[in-house]
Amino acid sequence: MSTNTATLAPQTLSDVMDQADRSGLLMSRVRSAMLSPTSRKRPPVYSSGQLGAICGLDRNQVAYRIQKGDLPTGRVSGNGRREFSLADVQAWSRAYRAGAMRPEGAEAVAVVLANFKGGVGKTTTAMSVAQGLSLRGHRVLAVDCDPQGSLTTLFGILPDTEVEDEQTILPLCVGAETSLRSAIRPSYWSGVDLVAAAPLLFGAEFSLPSRQQTEDDFEFWNVLNVGLDEVRDEYDVIVIDTPPSLSYVTINALMAANGLLMPLPPNALDFASASQFWRLFSDLAGQLVEQRGVGKEFDFIRVLLTRVDSSDSTTTVVRDWIGQAYEGKVMPVEIPKTAAAASAAAEFGTIYDVGKYDGNARTYKRAAEAYEKVTELVEQLIQATWLRKTTAA
Repeated sequence: MSTNTATLAPQTLSDVMDQADRSGLLMSRVRSAMLSPTSRKRPPVYSSGQLGAICGLDRNQVAYRIQKGDLPTGRVSGNGRREFSLADVQAWSRAYRAGAMRPEGAEAVAVVLANFKGGVGKTTTAMSVAQGLSLRGHRVLAVDCDPQGSLTTLFGILPDTEVEDEQTILPLCVGAETSLRSAIRPSYWSGVDLVAAAPLLFGAEFSLPSRQQTEDDFEFWNVLNVGLDEVRDEYDVIVIDTPPSLSYVTINALMAANGLLMPLPPNALDFASASQFWRLFSDLAGQLVEQRGVGKEFDFIRVLLTRVDSSDSTTTVVRDWIGQAYEGKVMPVEIPKTAAAASAAAEFGTIYDVGKYDGNARTYKRAAEAYEKVTELVEQLIQATWLRKTTAA
């Protein structure tokens, strides 16, 4: 039996560092091509028909309100079509969906996206939910807690070179700040602000346990929760993306949230990983309750099936497992695995970033409708949370 071991060259730490430099350089080139400083990400424009669909209006109602002139009228493009900016659509949404907006006296509802495993659609779902809710008129804060900065990248910002530590949650974790306010920045998507992430955020995994040992009455699990308090009444929704692990930062994100949304592809490995996530989080929660008397209540927990491949014969079996394991928590919508979503991701975007899809219109529509339905369901959960909180008060 022949082997190729004689041709293997040992790889030193210097080789690893060289590899990091090469991959980083290539990433910079890709990022420059996709999101160059002279061509930053921009949201798409919307037609009268799209505006009407978002606000629940027919063509005649849109035309009447344009003629009335009390809402943004958009602009007429060179081909004679009327186009509306994202800010225009949001103004219309707030006018026609006033009853769906945050009631007086209520605070932002924080929704955390969590899963042990990478590649399940967690960050894409976080971004899409933030964009979808903003289109419906809500003011959203997106908080990236993953040192990889995938959510930050979707906002058109390169974590390695364009994010300083004060623009992340790190100052909170090391004790330099008590509020996230100074880390918040506007994004290309009006109506959604961002707290970015970068590799330097890995430092939080050392500072949080260190502070727990050296500072009296320090609560390592409660740092993000406290840091959000000052801005909760300035947003309607806070969307928190987490690392694919049960880290100190993930624990903070979970403890700061009102609701938990777990994206979960219907395959056996992802199902097994999700089961481990719940067991470890349960064990941790049990320790906090027993040792420190910490209580935690989620207003909702939901599982969202993502990257669903209808051609995979095992999908039906695993879907049944998920339904049994998470009875009453599985959302009645699935995110299909489509070329349209893959194309958007390849350009560091989501289905909401697509102004015009060059592929199969039916494929795009299927993906867009799925994310719109998810946004609708999440909005309903948020509204129920507002109602519960205000009624209890």
